[in-house]
Amino acid sequence: MFAICIEASHSKGMGHLFRMLNFAKYLEEKSQEFIFLINDNEKTKEILKSNSYKYEIVNVEDTISDWETDLIKKYNFTFWINDRLDTDATHAQNIVNNRIKLITFDDLGSGAKWSDINICGLFFNQDNLKGKKVLKGVDYLILNPEIKEFKKNRTDLKNIFVSLGGSDTYGVTVNVLKLLKKYQIKATLHIGPSFNHQEELNKELTDDYKVVHFIPSLIEEFTKYDLAITGGGVTPFEANASGLPCMIIANEVFEVPNGEFLSSIGSSVFLGFHQSIDETIFKGLNKLDIKQMSQNGLSHLNIDAVEKIFEEIISYG
Repeated sequence: MFAICIEASHSKGMGHLFRMLNFAKYLEEKSQEFIFLINDNEKTKEILKSNSYKYEIVNVEDTISDWETDLIKKYNFTFWINDRLDTDATHAQNIVNNRIKLITFDDLGSGAKWSDINICGLFFNQDNLKGKKVLKGVDYLILNPEIKEFKKNRTDLKNIFVSLGGSDTYGVTVNVLKLLKKYQIKATLHIGPSFNHQEELNKELTDDYKVVHFIPSLIEEFTKYDLAITGGGVTPFEANASGLPCMIIANEVFEVPNGEFLSSIGSSVFLGFHQSIDETIFKGLNKLDIKQMSQNGLSHLNIDAVEKIFEEIISYG
């Protein structure tokens, strides 16, 4: 039995939820039982209900009551998954003291050193990663399995897609729209489930820009476009792996290395941190070699990480 403990919100973003939804789908294929342990967020509950996944609301900030032990005894967990970035040492010890395996994803918190496995698909360039076993590199980055069905090589630039995350905490979509208008570039804007900047966006919208809200399959939506403007989380990796080149803007400091990495393999261009976006590429989009960028993404990014991770977890011991 797997516990899948996540935090998702406007401030934390929705990426942790979407990654663990992909992991949960694989657990289903392997006939493994699991339950989500989540902070009280309406969008998260709505999405889990739509997938018919069981969940419990927990206070992830509580480091006193040892709620972890209560849940471990209630469900008889064998594995505890944390996808929360920075976990606390007390929280981690409460779990491992029950003699079950603790697996964390991209954990830089004080609890990381207590993990049996720390899976760092997005922190592949850091040397201070903690955990009894650290799996580092993009080969351990869980991507949406739908990519296999919707891969395609782009050859020229006709349609542009903007997707700055499930929450777009800092309203970067609005700033990107202003740049698109400045350089007379048409695009479709994707608004995620926790987007809180609709009023600001409405003030900038014109007939040249279509807006699509939360859609059933972002990967399938990618097939309509030749270039995407994205944040620096998992989305550009999934886009590039499906053959869709990206212009990446880091919403958080820890996303900067992701943008730099994808730029280094030639599947994307990195526009910098959201507070100081490099406008150079907007001035000359026709100079991008879309065909080569697309091929670079298809050839460099592995989409079978979830299988590797599952085998590592099951065999660890």
